[in-house]
Amino acid sequence: MKAEKNAVLTGAHFIDGDHAACEGAIAAGCKFVAGYPITPSTEVIERIALRFPLVGGVFIQMEDEIASSIAIQGAVWAGKKAMTVTSGPGFSLMMEHIGYAAITETPCVFINVQRSGPSTGLPTLPAQADMMQARWGSHGDYEVIAIVPNSPQECFDLTIRAFNLAEEYRVPVLVMMDECVGHMTEKVVIPEADQIDIVERKFTKKPPGEYKMFETNESMVPEMIKVGDGYRMHLTGLTHDERGYPAMSPKVQQKMLRRLVDKILLNEEKIRHIEEDEVEGADIVVISYGITSRVVLPAIKKAREDGLKVGHIRLLTVWPFPEAYIRDLAKRVSAFVVPELNLGQIVHEVERCAAGHAVTRLVPHAGGAVHEPVDIYDAIKGVLEHA
Repeated sequence: MKAEKNAVLTGAHFIDGDHAACEGAIAAGCKFVAGYPITPSTEVIERIALRFPLVGGVFIQMEDEIASSIAIQGAVWAGKKAMTVTSGPGFSLMMEHIGYAAITETPCVFINVQRSGPSTGLPTLPAQADMMQARWGSHGDYEVIAIVPNSPQECFDLTIRAFNLAEEYRVPVLVMMDECVGHMTEKVVIPEADQIDIVERKFTKKPPGEYKMFETNESMVPEMIKVGDGYRMHLTGLTHDERGYPAMSPKVQQKMLRRLVDKILLNEEKIRHIEEDEVEGADIVVISYGITSRVVLPAIKKAREDGLKVGHIRLLTVWPFPEAYIRDLAKRVSAFVVPELNLGQIVHEVERCAAGHAVTRLVPHAGGAVHEPVDIYDAIKGVLEHA
């Protein structure tokens, strides 16, 4: 399918990442947003509040983030594409409902414009410290998809991708921006609607008497229905059978969880989205994401000028983590350098997958600003000397 022509604000625009994410949601066909203002994500919903009445969408400012994160799920089951927007403290409040979206397989999008924490922290300054929370914040075993833009253009493009992935796999998808990217203003090119590929919801064609809410085929992704179409509907956060009815047994738990996890992990190569730069033949590979993937570039350039064989991997999709890819690469390189605007999160995944085949070196930063490129350069220069 293609984007809705009358909704898409085409052409070149000079806008920030928050506003670009709003336009991406509109282009993707999002018709409902619930949110609560919180720095530095407020500009997303400010623009949504202005734009949605013009494109047939509905925005509701809820009383808090808890209400926002469940309201969007009601909208999804009414047949609409939906998302919510927040930052660190609000993201923490949404965790229970991310788990609920995972177990009920409710396709929806959460935008988190990360800021420094913990707690109130530095509300208007950047960090990348919610990355592990994105994966493990809700309790129990489940999988989500988390994608990370590094520019306003990608805030537009990857918000569309987030909705497409949510619909394809019936899973909550997290867009993990950061304050720098959210407030950065750059040129954003929005193509014509017929140039934007949109994944539409897979509604069942089975009659009500033959349909089961969580029955699947080889895709492992159930077809959907919407309220009011005459189908028997039962949505619960309890372990449930194919009808959606609670079924309190280890056997049903094993079957349900295995499918929820496998529909993502067995498709990791399809979901995977990374960029490589001179990785083949490299001795040292820098792994980065978000705003840090821009900050590393001067450091990599200088290291190469010094004669070091340095490659660069940018993770645009962090979860599911490209485990097999990193495991294979670790056997062909000597070291990984991982700069993060936190005190160490994704570096632990890199180190786990490297499994001793390659040295892994974190370049930490507590947030509030970005790295000085010289600190990343020093880590690249010293990673093998001090291994």
